[in-house]
Amino acid sequence: MSRLARFPLTPDTHTRALMTTPPRQFDVIVLGAGAAGLMCAAVAGQRGRRVALLERGSLPGRKILISGGGRCNFTNIHCEPSRFLSNNPHFAKSALALYTPAHFLELVQKHGVPYHEKTLGQLFCDHSAHAILDLLLAECEKGRVEHVSDAHGIRVERDGSGFRVECAKGEFLSDSLVVATGGLSIPKLGATSFGYDLARQFGLAVVEPRPALVPLLLGGDEAAWTQLAGVSTLVRAGTAGTKTSFVEKLLVTHRGLSGPAILQISSYWRAGEPVVVDFAPDREILRAVFEGRRDQAALLKALREHLPQRLAEHMAQIAAPKGWTNAALEVAERNLHRWPLHPTGTEGFLKAEVTAGGVDTDGLLARTMEARADPGLYFIGEVVDVTGHLGGFNFQWAWASAVAAGKAV
Repeated sequence: MSRLARFPLTPDTHTRALMTTPPRQFDVIVLGAGAAGLMCAAVAGQRGRRVALLERGSLPGRKILISGGGRCNFTNIHCEPSRFLSNNPHFAKSALALYTPAHFLELVQKHGVPYHEKTLGQLFCDHSAHAILDLLLAECEKGRVEHVSDAHGIRVERDGSGFRVECAKGEFLSDSLVVATGGLSIPKLGATSFGYDLARQFGLAVVEPRPALVPLLLGGDEAAWTQLAGVSTLVRAGTAGTKTSFVEKLLVTHRGLSGPAILQISSYWRAGEPVVVDFAPDREILRAVFEGRRDQAALLKALREHLPQRLAEHMAQIAAPKGWTNAALEVAERNLHRWPLHPTGTEGFLKAEVTAGGVDTDGLLARTMEARADPGLYFIGEVVDVTGHLGGFNFQWAWASAVAAGKAV
């Protein structure tokens, strides 16, 4: 019995005419022309495989083009497995070891793409993210990959002879099928649950997808924080439920919290947990109060030496010591390094940079991304339950998982 997954299919007259043409045979069909799909198609094509790359949209690589403020943070030189979240923290190790940031840099340099390193090992194009997309398209052309855009209404079926894919652009047959359809983040770019639906149709489990690298919302008693919108400061952000923390900038917004520190910890945050903020990592804020005057004016002066003025004034009101004894000041100091904030939620997939969760890695082979129970079926990139930290790690996972599958199909 065949297994079927599909987008809604409502063929018009033109589509029905296409569906009457004979199916086209390929060695590999890749679904999704994002970062992972383009890379996988190029690698497979250059191995001599006949590859069809199907994209629901009219253009490939749309998420590449908006990443990194339009300059594409295409990898991170400090890439290591600890920078990734997954129900199986060991799953990504093999692919990441086989295709490293140095490998992708070789490709960048071969194509003459100028780039630079920003903070924390993040590598960006000097000019435009189009350079990375052009690189991938050139590699696909080298592998004679056939691009099929506007492939709406995709249906996938498997029988004894392989995979059959029907869509608005016709019918395609192949021995191998690679699913690179991404997650649910940034729906305006066409994100859907198709990859998850397809996985379930083939009997694979899916770890509940959730927004990651996403701003957090504040409300209730903490709604007053939003009056500080625009304030940014270096913090250490963590959660009560994990030992992981990030020393980066926090930004207060009109709706709650953002900035790199918050985006990073959002991937670990769970509803109901507080986010714990250290407002002066590795610094003692109230030393001057201990050693000098002990009053509200001295407190505000000490806070202003370490925090932006508006934030210092806010903390002077909500974090003032219960008294001016040594014990009370010690408690106030500790509180400034362990201040709990209680998000009411996230800004959702609309603002999330990536999707956490996805196709359960227990059903995939780590070296090839192939489904254990369905030889010839592969899942790569964001659709898989592997999510990187902010700073180029998710692109590196896209490249590494794509190469792993591209060499195996």
